[in-house]
Amino acid sequence: MSVNLTKGQRVNLSKDNAKLRRVMVGLGWDEAEEHQAKGGLFAGRSQKQDIDCDAMAFLLDDNGKIAERADVVFFNNLNHISGCVVHMGDNLTGAGEGDDEQICIDLERLPARYERVVILVSIYKAAERGQHFGMIRNAFIRLVDADTNKELCIYNLSEHYDGMTSLVFGEVYRRNGEWKFNAIGQPLQISSVARLAEQYGLPRSVWS
Repeated sequence: MSVNLTKGQRVNLSKDNAKLRRVMVGLGWDEAEEHQAKGGLFAGRSQKQDIDCDAMAFLLDDNGKIAERADVVFFNNLNHISGCVVHMGDNLTGAGEGDDEQICIDLERLPARYERVVILVSIYKAAERGQHFGMIRNAFIRLVDADTNKELCIYNLSEHYDGMTSLVFGEVYRRNGEWKFNAIGQPLQISSVARLAEQYGLPRSVWS
């Protein structure tokens, strides 16, 4: 039975799932309503622009840091070099039912140097388009056993995130040989992949 999580709650994924090998992380969101474009040539004029949310996964070492650029999995790097974390592709609008983007994690084969995988979502060109997570509703993250398709847990983000352009949805991490999930729901006012990765110790200079 799937566990409904609240912000800050943790769940042991390995408990009652001894054969768990791979998880699919599904993320979803809907645009709340039409909004006014801000700035640029269209300032003050009503213009509907799709909000392009991008999911990403940061692989962290035991110091809680990103060791190298290759450990950032996102729309320009869909497959981690280990083959254990795979982004299933970019959804440009978030339209439709169910998951908008998915990231698969092979827990069994993930190299021991990685202690956790942080899942984030940011709004593409948020500042340029005058968009933020206050314009998003029904955001969620859920974890599914990739082999049995059994949903393990789901976290519905219910807070208001006006002015925020990125969200740390949660993290999958290992502790004493078991895999766990932490529902984080932390908003940020930055949206570029480079600046987000910098929050986890990866210098922006590596993107030059």
